[in-house]
Amino acid sequence: MVVDAGTYALHVQACAYLASLRSRGCSANTERAYAGRVALYLSYCQDRHIDWAAPSFMDLSGLQRWLITEPLPVRGRRPSLEPRFRSRGTANAVMTVVSGFLRFGAVHGWVTPETVAMLSEPKQLFHLPPGYDPGETGQFRTVEASSFRFALTDPGYQDLSSEQIAAMIALAGRARDRFLIALLACTGLRIGEALGLRREDLHLLASSRVLGCGTDGPHLHVRRRTDNPNGALAKSRRPRTVPVTAALVTLYTDYQYERDTAADATNFADGEMVFVNLFRPPVGRPMSYPNAKDLFDRLARAADHPFRPHMLRHSAATAWLRDGVDRDVVQRLLGHFSPLSMERYRHVTDAETRQAVERVQAMREHR
Repeated sequence: MVVDAGTYALHVQACAYLASLRSRGCSANTERAYAGRVALYLSYCQDRHIDWAAPSFMDLSGLQRWLITEPLPVRGRRPSLEPRFRSRGTANAVMTVVSGFLRFGAVHGWVTPETVAMLSEPKQLFHLPPGYDPGETGQFRTVEASSFRFALTDPGYQDLSSEQIAAMIALAGRARDRFLIALLACTGLRIGEALGLRREDLHLLASSRVLGCGTDGPHLHVRRRTDNPNGALAKSRRPRTVPVTAALVTLYTDYQYERDTAADATNFADGEMVFVNLFRPPVGRPMSYPNAKDLFDRLARAADHPFRPHMLRHSAATAWLRDGVDRDVVQRLLGHFSPLSMERYRHVTDAETRQAVERVQAMREHR
């Protein structure tokens, strides 16, 4: 929910917007992020005596600029001497939520159509995305683009080598954390899918027919559930089955021993969630997104290089494609609905470009 900082009164329109996200099946993590961005917009308007429901073009343009020029609040016990600022990508994310909030308000009569009209402007597509159909006469080349969006340079996706992943697993001193990292690297699961796993989803025997499952070999099932106690939610609405390796089964066995011998283990030994708190109160509660973020941030500081859950998913997909696995198979493993989503995963390395040049040179010399 979003409340007024002074009176603690609910902001009815903002709370209604968040309720609409909930009704669409968005994850608790998404709802939390959107709530913070809406609250940021409302605070900005309140401090500058702007009517949040009727901002001018200059008001929204000023917000966009303020997002990247205003230093972020100091955090931590040992604050850095260097001020921190939001990136342009973060500013774009905030402006996207603000635009969605205003459009939602227009549907309910809180925001005028004139305000919504200035949120986007026509844009002509000269370079079409792969697979995009411009229409027989090019009628679909003109699209509505956001009026408040910074142009960004594509930073590319970061992936990790197998050596880096092995080093991160070694840095994780606990069996639960080692299993989580290896699980993401082996299966390409999203962090929400991993945190939402239940014990009934893990079929780690050679045959699971006794469980009523006809899939052979060790595997796990990814299912979208909206009632997970930690709010974890699988992004894909289609269930899928992902094979796992014998090495991953061994790491899971180590984790189960750690879980069964943890303090107060008798209170949650039969808990249905796979990942639970073992080392901080409340012990036994399902592991949450913030818990996982703290773990990866801590390991990133220890390794002195970026380390985020989605990097493991990206690394798995890149490795599969580089090893010649069919794109349709990779798409199914990752749970992507559209083949266009696969474009981001195939990266050409420096070694591959060198091999190509040397191969052509060798052919010329042979001739």
